[in-house]
Amino acid sequence: MKKIIISVSLLSIYVMSHAQSFNTFPVTTQKPPLHGSHWMAVTGKPMAATAGAMIFTRGGNAIDAACAMLAATCTMWDVLSWGGETQALIYNPKTKKVIAINALGVAPTGATAEFYKSKGMKYPPEYGPLAAVTPGTPGGLMTMLAEYGTMSLKEVLAPAMQMAAGYAIEAQTANSIERQKERIKQWPYSAKVFLPHAGETREAPSAGEIFIQSDLLATLTKLVEAEQMALKKRLSRKEAIYAAYDRFYKGDIAKEFVRGSREQGGLVTEEDLAAWKVKIEEPLMTTYRGIEVYKLQQWTQGPVMLQTLNILENYDLKSMGYNSTQYIHTLYQAMNLAFADRDFYYGDPAFPPEEPMKGLLSKEYAKERSRLINTQRNDAGASPGDPYPFEGKTNPFMTLLNSWESSARNIYPSDDPLTYERFLDSFTAGTTSIEAADEEGWVVSVTPSGGWIPACIAGNTGVGMSQRMQSFVLDEKENPFNVVEPGKQPRVTLTPTLAMKDGKPFIAFAKQGGDEQDQLLLQFFLNVAEFGMTIQEACEAPSFKTLQMYSSFGAHEKVPGGLVLNNNMPQWVRKELTGMGYRLSFQERTSGPVNAIGFDHQHGTFWGGSSNFGEDYGIGW
Repeated sequence: MKKIIISVSLLSIYVMSHAQSFNTFPVTTQKPPLHGSHWMAVTGKPMAATAGAMIFTRGGNAIDAACAMLAATCTMWDVLSWGGETQALIYNPKTKKVIAINALGVAPTGATAEFYKSKGMKYPPEYGPLAAVTPGTPGGLMTMLAEYGTMSLKEVLAPAMQMAAGYAIEAQTANSIERQKERIKQWPYSAKVFLPHAGETREAPSAGEIFIQSDLLATLTKLVEAEQMALKKRLSRKEAIYAAYDRFYKGDIAKEFVRGSREQGGLVTEEDLAAWKVKIEEPLMTTYRGIEVYKLQQWTQGPVMLQTLNILENYDLKSMGYNSTQYIHTLYQAMNLAFADRDFYYGDPAFPPEEPMKGLLSKEYAKERSRLINTQRNDAGASPGDPYPFEGKTNPFMTLLNSWESSARNIYPSDDPLTYERFLDSFTAGTTSIEAADEEGWVVSVTPSGGWIPACIAGNTGVGMSQRMQSFVLDEKENPFNVVEPGKQPRVTLTPTLAMKDGKPFIAFAKQGGDEQDQLLLQFFLNVAEFGMTIQEACEAPSFKTLQMYSSFGAHEKVPGGLVLNNNMPQWVRKELTGMGYRLSFQERTSGPVNAIGFDHQHGTFWGGSSNFGEDYGIGW
């Protein structure tokens, strides 16, 4: 396979000539596109994609395969673990509906704003036991499998259990452990798992070394035992899986998880685990030029992409040209308006006050917001709007809204490079994504996360605890909908996507990367919908990033006018954007990593793709 670099200007001319179809004439990308007619499995690690393929070859459907990939990525610590959170969109070909899976944990007992403030914190911490919401991924996996899969938990967990018994660890994870070993040593159960060479120069495993997780294997074995015992009692497949679910959240696994968490200073109680439930929800949706785009509800940042599409529908993007100065400027301004709304209005819909989502997602509100865009200059002060009149209501938070910028937490690259680098690392922090589809018509898009290295492992479970508490705020003036409370879900960045066209699946796509997720997913979608790129071309095409919204992590800072461009951006575009008030920084690769599956209904086949950096890729048949 030849590796070529196409300049942005040439690529813009090329894609403008593309027809809006996946079936274009052959082009060279740095990764080949995936093709399949029976099934497709794409995720963050090749070995995890293999786990999905194993399930498909044994007769499983896309849900079964997605669950196997989820289990494998958690076991490989692909910037997440078993104690994190899982959120998914599923297309059910039997009902022809898109379903949303909400398997995000909640703040534990005692996790109040006053508690964290009493410890001198401006936000819940980034790491450690006090950063943990209740674990969601085990429940999410078992719910998806029970409700929509076809196989047993024993079958689906088999690849992950083989890996927990010992697999050849890859360099990315091994080196991450070594870099973070001083923090890992704070937590004895983490040190036991991650640092098999304690006291040596390199205490983490080396790349290619067999990495063994005996405690995790024991936990997964207990889940399978619970299922198999239920089956022996003649319970149904679904009932048996939920028996395993109960063992994790109400049985001996829960007891050890809580014991290990609280021993290390955590807040999670057995009552917290027993009370938590996975939610099967209605997703949110908007249309963009006849394409239905589905996202999870406002407990994620997902609706921000829908808001941005509503704003952009008022512009002729194709005539601007791919990645032209005006195109970049228009998308940047539209995204900032939508993200400002995210930063103020999004939160857990199960808790009052009720988020004004009807107004935020209305086409009329989007048209009003679009009128705020200055075509000649960046608006560094873009702020939340007032969607309440578009619901026929009065905004109860006008005082907070009017003073929203008064406590802005702004940083600038030129002022403090080290702070900027730390900010960028957390702003774009990775997780993984999972895409699966089968010939029966099932489609799954998942963005799981949480419990990443350096993870605090809960006792002898082998399960790393989530770090998602940091996405809460402690002061309502920042976001009155996302102030921490026990039992409440934080507003997260995790945001899978499904697009439908003419009543059929069009694209399933997701990516890792913190607050940049919906930015790059938006550009990927427009690459296909506006510029006619193939799935692999759209995955590899250079994107750009706005840093002007508040980070959902760490110190929750932002860079007004911050714009990250690809290194190959032409000098004249750089000059024009600088003149429009942007603070530019550059990265070698800016395409994702996006993972995606496109649906070629003309030929009855799948097109799979993955960005041209990182370890994300897949397998099709």
